[in-house]
Amino acid sequence: MEHWGSDMEAVGISVRLGRKTILRDLSFAACPGHLTAIAGPNGSGKTTLLRTLTADVRHSGTVTINGQRVSDMKPWELAAIRGVLAQATRIAFPFTVIEVVGLGLAAGTAAGNASLPLHALERVDLAGYANRFYHELSGGEQQRVQLARVLAQVWDPVAQDGPRWLLLDEPVSSLDIGHQLLVMELARDFARSGGGVIAVMHDLNLTAMFADRVAIMRDGRIMDIGAPKDVMTDHVLSSAYGCRLRVNATPSSDSPFLLPQVATVDSGQ
Repeated sequence: MEHWGSDMEAVGISVRLGRKTILRDLSFAACPGHLTAIAGPNGSGKTTLLRTLTADVRHSGTVTINGQRVSDMKPWELAAIRGVLAQATRIAFPFTVIEVVGLGLAAGTAAGNASLPLHALERVDLAGYANRFYHELSGGEQQRVQLARVLAQVWDPVAQDGPRWLLLDEPVSSLDIGHQLLVMELARDFARSGGGVIAVMHDLNLTAMFADRVAIMRDGRIMDIGAPKDVMTDHVLSSAYGCRLRVNATPSSDSPFLLPQVATVDSGQ
């Protein structure tokens, strides 16, 4: 695989759960200033790779972030560098929205900025939701609250000691198309401002629209990694997903279809 001066790197990673091998001697790299997407079919190892990068899974091999071995870092040191959005987060207690977002603020380095959670809620289109109870929200609204929590944790994409990172596992899975675009633009803006973003993605159109680099996975390995136009090809995607796929082909029927590439966020909403 290619390396391009990254500040988050995994080398020789293997993960076994019971008797099953999930990741197989895998190497992966991402760098600040880029949105790196991880795509592939169900069970290909995408989430396990992300959880390996966040030190949540036992593994062989080495993971480094900003030049430091993750295994040598304290939890508070990691929390100051990267925010993690999991696929699903359960909250057992009746927290308000602002209390949930405040958990991210407390874990990061800007704990003294009491107004930051409100700004984070505005960024995810949840202004006015601060005092609502988290468990009363829809699934998509809860997902955006969790993203606001992560943003509050690593609000500044770059600090004096280096870039901050967003690690996102299916960040748009429960969202309508307008909020999918909003979240992906937010992630891209974080990267454009000098931070690093790694996102597990299922929607290939959104991946092509927003990612700077794409890693295509299958069977615990990275089949290819590079710019979307180079790796999102008929051959690579058909091999990864196990079905015949054609890139840039319109349907032959009269069924309506949408091209999200021509959609934009309405700034006046």
